[in-house]
Amino acid sequence: MDKQQQNSDMASNDRDLPDLSGDPQPGDLIEIFRPAYQHWALYLGDGYIINLTPVDETQAAAMSSVKSVFSRKAVVRMQLLKEVVGSDSYRVNNKYDHNHTPLPVSEIIQRAQVLIDQEVSYDLLGSNCEHFVTLLRYGEGVSEQASRAIGAISLVTAAASAFSVLGLINTRSRNRPF
Repeated sequence: MDKQQQNSDMASNDRDLPDLSGDPQPGDLIEIFRPAYQHWALYLGDGYIINLTPVDETQAAAMSSVKSVFSRKAVVRMQLLKEVVGSDSYRVNNKYDHNHTPLPVSEIIQRAQVLIDQEVSYDLLGSNCEHFVTLLRYGEGVSEQASRAIGAISLVTAAASAFSVLGLINTRSRNRPF
């Protein structure tokens, strides 16, 4: 089974995912499925993508490293899609097109090319690879992955606060002399 077929099969199992048929076109968002997270790139054409990689790693190591998620700086690189994907799977995923209007393809590509080999700030929650490619495609950085992470952090913080308050109330009621 080839990667395109794997990608189509994967999509058919999740009704919220967009249709993945067809080859990537210039300006398309590419979602790459790493073992512990999703990496995002933007398709430039002729088999090339633009994506963020850690500053302190070799190109080969950067492609699949979880360390990239915790980096504070990144380098914008133009690489072959097949080399970045490696043995992982990927799909075209322009999932924000329903509520964000893509810029003209020529503008997306021009904006991307200006950034090649530039060092940029990286923050998992506020300025990650998904924010980067959506900023190029739509003119606005969007990351559902970051929003989910922020939501999970908020939920854990709220739960910890609630348990702390409950523990304090329980301790006070046990210390009463009556």
